[in-house]
Amino acid sequence: MAAPRTISVLLAVGLLAGCADGGVRQADTPPRTTSVPVAETPEGRQCLVGLTGANARFSMLPDRYPAPGCSNVNTVQISSLASDSGTVMVGNIGALTCSVSTAFAGWVRFGADRAARELLGSPLRSVETMGSYNCRNVAGTSRLSAHGTAAAVDIGAFVLQDGRRITVLAGWNGGSPAEQEFLRTVQRSACRRFSTVLSPEYNAAHRDHLHLEGVSGGGRAFCR
Repeated sequence: MAAPRTISVLLAVGLLAGCADGGVRQADTPPRTTSVPVAETPEGRQCLVGLTGANARFSMLPDRYPAPGCSNVNTVQISSLASDSGTVMVGNIGALTCSVSTAFAGWVRFGADRAARELLGSPLRSVETMGSYNCRNVAGTSRLSAHGTAAAVDIGAFVLQDGRRITVLAGWNGGSPAEQEFLRTVQRSACRRFSTVLSPEYNAAHRDHLHLEGVSGGGRAFCR
């Protein structure tokens, strides 16, 4: 794993010039690992500069191909993101593509944190994820999950600065009216940034999390 990102490191390397458990894919050979290529293309450099500009704290990760069809390509690992007035910690997140990480950073700041302030009266302290990269198929299918290419992250809970913890499992249907509205607001906000957003409204497999996948290309997201 690369050392945590800093502005000086970025300058030095030239950066500024379905979701439920499915079949887990097994590696036939040891994982292949390369150097850190996310900084080796113009798109990668631009993405990292965007994350830096968003005041995200992250580490660059090497490309890996852990199993047939599964990969970590152009990925980073986030530790914290900026809010309007502070920092939001991110828990239990692994490799996530740089582009999805950028969308995630924008959603946490402009969607989740601002919704928490407006609807719950407290800014966010942290976002608890249920993981990102996982080499598996979509449950009940032979189709590789977006988690298998580190292009998705699952959100289980939000912790507020005042100590309250809002979980998708308990809050979506069983929380206070304000908590339910908060969770639906952050879901709708995610639908403007990600290509696929799945909630407890989609199926029982998503009863305890929001699945955020891909980056919206300006078209209509699959949002349930």
